Amino acid sequence: MTVNLTRIYTRLGDDGKTHLGDMSRVPKTDPRVEAYGTVDELNATLGLVKVQPDLPAQLREYIERIQNDLFDVGADLCLPPQAVRKSQPLRVGAEYTKWLEETCDLVNGKLPPLRSFVIPGGGQAAAHLHLARTVCRRAERRTLAVEGVNPEVIRYLNRLSDLLFILARAAAEGQTELWQPGAHRAG
Repeated sequence: MTVNLTRIYTRLGDDGKTHLGDMSRVPKTDPRVEAYGTVDELNATLGLVKVQPDLPAQLREYIERIQNDLFDVGADLCLPPQAVRKSQPLRVGAEYTKWLEETCDLVNGKLPPLRSFVIPGGGQAAAHLHLARTVCRRAERRTLAVEGVNPEVIRYLNRLSDLLFILARAAAEGQTELWQPGAHRAG
């Protein structure tokens, strides 16, 4: 598949509408646009993660793969169901989620067991990964509002947020702060 972007501005969105992947026009507030827009925001957030100097090289490789796959997620989301039936579009399949699960198991297997909830932080890379995790959860919620969405996209985003949490723990390298319920409560 080749993508050719020759002009960045088109003026076509000046009326508050945009084209979906099938060239139909919808308001920029359409749930489908909100979903793939939030996936784009997640990808940009992962770009911040990738440039953190304290990010281990192996985690950077995972992030690079995820960023590419997120463009596939966006391509899947930008097509309404009627367009999917008419063509053979790029679709997120079970193999995307399987890779996330395998990576979760691999990285999590090297981490100590959790004894409480993790307070976001633990260094620049870890903190940015926690931010990416929360953006991913929002992308998942936005995707749930899309009519006729590919169910594998929902599974992918759900599992991706799990992986981002695990990667944040791995990036923290022992600097993890745990929640202490009621630690500052009087009495």
